[in-house]
Amino acid sequence: MNKILILLTAAICAAIIFLVPPIKGLGEVAKIIFFHVPTAWVSVVAFFASAFYAAKFLRSSNFAFDRLSERAARLGFIFVLLSTISGAIFSKLTWGAYWNWDPRQTTIFILILIYGAYLTLRAAVSDEKVRAKVSAIYSLLSVLTVPFLVFILPRMYFSLHPSPVLNSSGKIEMDSIVLTVLIAAVVDATLIFVQLMRRDLK
Repeated sequence: MNKILILLTAAICAAIIFLVPPIKGLGEVAKIIFFHVPTAWVSVVAFFASAFYAAKFLRSSNFAFDRLSERAARLGFIFVLLSTISGAIFSKLTWGAYWNWDPRQTTIFILILIYGAYLTLRAAVSDEKVRAKVSAIYSLLSVLTVPFLVFILPRMYFSLHPSPVLNSSGKIEMDSIVLTVLIAAVVDATLIFVQLMRRDLK
């Protein structure tokens, strides 16, 4: 699996450099989306995975599910930080500032605070049973904010953020090569997340 992922990642990087044309209106700078979008996607997947395993822990009291929930949340936190950093770089190159409290930047900042608090909570509680139960409940409550902060609230206000792949009419407005490589990058990032979740579980 590791070798396949390495080859897939290398192929995607090569495609970004040699095959993907400059994106209309944004030029070469926009190629950062091949990192930004996959990391943002995986962070959402990870937070839902954390809630899923949290629910399984509450039903079974199996601490293996608690560890999986914690790992997913931690990976989600890392991926959302990577997405935020790459987004800030794009913001600097296109808008002239790393941070301007654009609606998407604001909501992602709130998400970072929520899951940063989750990790802080786990570090603060020493009793394993209490930590697992409180963390599971927190994870289930936190995941309710994810769709609202990522998909709903940012679309309710004017944003400098580029339009999503799907426009308001539901049509895809993206060059076929760009779209193909972007989908491949999202799949690759998701597989990396799955591989990281499976480490040391045998």
